[in-house]
Amino acid sequence: MMGLVIMFAPAIGPTVSGLIIESLTWRWLFYLVIPIALFSLVFGYFVLKNVTETSKPKLDVFSFILSTIGFGGIVFGFSTAGKGDSSLADPLVIASLVIGLLALVTFAIRQLKMEEPLLDIRVFRFPMFALGLILVMLVMMTMFALMLVLPMYMQSALLFTAVATGLIMLPGGIINGAMSPIMGRLFDKVGPRPILIPGAIMLVITVFTYRFSTPGVDEWVLALQHVFVMVSVAMIMMPAQTNGLNQLPKELYPHGTAIFNTLMQVSGAIGAAIFISIMETGRTNALSGIQNPSAEQQIEAVTIGAQQSFSFGLIFAIIALLIALFIRSKNTKNPA
Repeated sequence: MMGLVIMFAPAIGPTVSGLIIESLTWRWLFYLVIPIALFSLVFGYFVLKNVTETSKPKLDVFSFILSTIGFGGIVFGFSTAGKGDSSLADPLVIASLVIGLLALVTFAIRQLKMEEPLLDIRVFRFPMFALGLILVMLVMMTMFALMLVLPMYMQSALLFTAVATGLIMLPGGIINGAMSPIMGRLFDKVGPRPILIPGAIMLVITVFTYRFSTPGVDEWVLALQHVFVMVSVAMIMMPAQTNGLNQLPKELYPHGTAIFNTLMQVSGAIGAAIFISIMETGRTNALSGIQNPSAEQQIEAVTIGAQQSFSFGLIFAIIALLIALFIRSKNTKNPA
């Protein structure tokens, strides 16, 4: 059920935002969040009750700062690459990535030496947790990237309106939400492998077909592709996460869950930054040397950039499939 909320809400984002942008201005995307956030704050304060034992851990400020610099530096570095004249070889990009990696390494070393770490990275001693986390991160990177690249491609190259783009992506979002509880029940009955491996194979095949999407493709083809992507995501995300957490001892549950939640969001941001950077770089290279590109040349350049981005996504999907082959059912609480 948690998976339904986490995955379904972002999945229908393109549809809702398309309707808002078509009717209002882009600023309304932020204005409309304010009442939702205020309602959530008030609702949570009065309705949510603590059902667990309350503890009062001390926040290690230095660890918090290191994690912020680490994850922030990496996301900023990949986001900067591909903007304007920037690339992965740009000094600012390299500096951001290096600082981010050094901060994360320092953060990890500090956590191993602390009695009460902010995030206990000993969870990575459990192989099914580590493999499940990597698998989920790869899928999150691919999904978030497609949710950003596809609307840009459909509106810039295929010349669809924002509303049409959102409606094309709506069936996939709805089906993804419906599939999450179904996949949870199947996981309880058959374990992870019969779900993960077919889901990863479906993801590879579908991302591969995106490489052949060119101007003139029918809307129903794009909608069907997105449906298959979202079904494969539902088949991978929750089974991989649940199986990984099953291997952890009880005292590491909070840390395992926190690491999953943190790296899922960070990987989604990194994936989106990488894919968009690749798309923008491909578009820029395609227009290199053209002083006043025509509309047709602009469309062709965007198509080239999108195809390169999809090709990179295919690599992620293949790696996810290879990792899925090594996943084993884990209900024990001891490292394998």
